[in-house]
Amino acid sequence: MGGILGLKRLRYVFFLVWIICLVAGRGSISYADDADEPHIAAQSAILIEASTGRVIWEKQADDRHYPASMTKIMTALLGLDIISPHTEIFISPEAAATEDCPLGIRAGDCLTAEELLTGMMMVSDNGAAVAVAEQIDGSTAEFARRMNEKAQELGMEHTHFSNPNGLTDPNHYSTARDMARLAKYAMENPSFRRMVSQRERVIRWTLPRNGHLLVLNTNKLLGSYGGTTGIKTGWTSAAGGCLAASARRNGVELIAVLMQTSGPEERFTDAEKMLSYGFSHVRMVRGMAKEKISRRVWVKGGTQASTWLHPVSDIDYPLIHGEDPGKYSLRYDIPRVMTAPIRKGEVAGRILICYEGQPVGSVDMTADSVSQGFSIASWLVQLFEGLLVRL
Repeated sequence: MGGILGLKRLRYVFFLVWIICLVAGRGSISYADDADEPHIAAQSAILIEASTGRVIWEKQADDRHYPASMTKIMTALLGLDIISPHTEIFISPEAAATEDCPLGIRAGDCLTAEELLTGMMMVSDNGAAVAVAEQIDGSTAEFARRMNEKAQELGMEHTHFSNPNGLTDPNHYSTARDMARLAKYAMENPSFRRMVSQRERVIRWTLPRNGHLLVLNTNKLLGSYGGTTGIKTGWTSAAGGCLAASARRNGVELIAVLMQTSGPEERFTDAEKMLSYGFSHVRMVRGMAKEKISRRVWVKGGTQASTWLHPVSDIDYPLIHGEDPGKYSLRYDIPRVMTAPIRKGEVAGRILICYEGQPVGSVDMTADSVSQGFSIASWLVQLFEGLLVRL
């Protein structure tokens, strides 16, 4: 009898061990069967849904690598934010002497900011990045400080920039996750988006007069992978092949970032595998039309006591790996009271898109205009503001 009980206990122990091994063998949570996942050469990669930033698939996405010329995404963003597109930028001897300048810029040349930034992004000209940095901050070192400040603002916690172009430096590094965060932010800028979507373009000089050059984008996915919308390649011997790539199909836009491939061509085949995998696992569901959403807020110091906030776009839900649309919800992050004057179109709040109660994206809300002035109702709002904000 004791032998039978001992055998049963032994079988029970074996069963528990088998269960533990089965669970442990799965490692980190996977969104799909291993056979369905993209098999890529890159050492680090991540695939996100562009409107929310939700992760669809990743491979060692927090490992630190050299970002190479993907760095220029940040340089272009700052250039677009700070420099007028028609500002003329003169090329310094330092910029002209920078390693790898496919535009062929020379000291004393002059291009508008729009032309120089476009050429920089399309053919990855390192000297153009130096010229942009010098135009903004006088030196690449000062500009790098600005880059790092912006990186912190964007939540790029494992990134540090030392130069504007991505040439190898031990203190110049990032991760696939951080670069995806940057790429998502960049692609929300219409000017940036237009710049990196071009397959070819003629870059024109201000000086020498009539100077021009037909350039082809280094992103080979443009024109070869259906729906490609951008964004930036990277390559150095230390970084290997790098690529941030975006594509849009059937209302779904994805961003793939990969770092450290052994050859320059592998980054494109890897990105195609990742994007195709994403498009087979993500679908966009129509939520609410922006015309059907509005929220009223109180106004103090104005000619009227309230105004309306409206979302800037429709609310759509990306469903990843067969998720349940019923688990999506909306939360409103808006002020109870605003102060006049309020410009029409001024961003005043946002709608948080939540899945299972956790924020996964947001849509800005803009206000109708209210002039500064006096009205009894607005004066009462100011008088009872403390009460209104607690409602």
